[in-house]
Amino acid sequence: MFDFETLRLIWWFLLGFLLAGFAIFDGFDFGVGALLPWLARTDSERRVVINTIGPVWEGNQTWIILGAGAIFAAFPPLYGASFSGFYLALIGLLFSMILRPGGFKYRSKLESPTWRTIWDHLLFVGGVVPPLLFGVAVGNVLQGVPFHFDEWQRLFYDGSFFGLLNPFALLCGLVSVSMVVTHGAVYLVNKTDGAVQARAIGVAGVAPLVTITLFLLAGLWVAFGLQGYVVTAGGAWSGPSNPFTKTVELHTGAWLANYRSYPWMALAPMLGFGGAVLTARLIRSARPMLAFVSSGASIFGIVSTAGVSMFPFLMPSSNHPNQSLTVFDASSSHDTLMIMLISTIIFMPIIIIYTGWVFKVMRGTVSTKYIDDNSHSVY
Repeated sequence: MFDFETLRLIWWFLLGFLLAGFAIFDGFDFGVGALLPWLARTDSERRVVINTIGPVWEGNQTWIILGAGAIFAAFPPLYGASFSGFYLALIGLLFSMILRPGGFKYRSKLESPTWRTIWDHLLFVGGVVPPLLFGVAVGNVLQGVPFHFDEWQRLFYDGSFFGLLNPFALLCGLVSVSMVVTHGAVYLVNKTDGAVQARAIGVAGVAPLVTITLFLLAGLWVAFGLQGYVVTAGGAWSGPSNPFTKTVELHTGAWLANYRSYPWMALAPMLGFGGAVLTARLIRSARPMLAFVSSGASIFGIVSTAGVSMFPFLMPSSNHPNQSLTVFDASSSHDTLMIMLISTIIFMPIIIIYTGWVFKVMRGTVSTKYIDDNSHSVY
């Protein structure tokens, strides 16, 4: 049905779609957790905030499972390079995400203020650390990751955990945290009332501007202070998956070359900036539902900007650039990609439909009165 080159491009797009879907749907969960200590002053208010995402947070995590599965099956060398190179960071990510189900399930089991305060702080950590580490990972990929292959194509990572925490990567982490905080604040504007909603409106009016500023700083750094990667020879789009068949050079500002070759790609950063600006305006004009949509569009644009800027690279190698992984030399076989595509065509609509159904059923606000009336059956 599709040739090898087309399948690779389809799976590059689908991988970006899944990662953006995770950032959008699990993003407001993270944002709500990050805002929990700041927007809720009493125990009832904290329970209001927690229960706004109570019915949906587990389903939202489907997107990261799909994204990780797609990397594993569609681009195995990328899976090996990222999950081994970022091993300690992924362990930290895993533990921080485990704090969230623990907080949701156990916080309300005891009425002790100390007990609940501990879980509130853990939920905050579980809301801030994952987007921070995801952003740091993207920042390191944009710079290039220190890995190489031997003659048997065995992968070796030459970096360290603390090497990942460099200034540009931390800036990307702040962009990630800022955009999910914006998304979470807008979500709370839609799902709460009273004092919590008033505080969320204040955050939702300022956070998009912070996101724009950080995103702009990262873009200027990429344009004028960061070396990008360019395939100068080899790397056939329809050839076998072999990272040894190309020549790669580094040039400052090279990540901007795609916008000259493929002008339509500029829609990604435009959507990132425009969606954030529109979110702030819609919040000020009391149109929170549209603001939530525009906030999600901004996240999609920001995540897509990283992907289209690097195309066709998936993970450049900083110490062996010629062994960098691209869409066309790190994919699975034609048959594997085709079977996965058929499965995706069948199951992806089901996921989207049940996600929409859950949001429809769980629409409406969560109030302190509702929490007080159902204190023994809610989080």
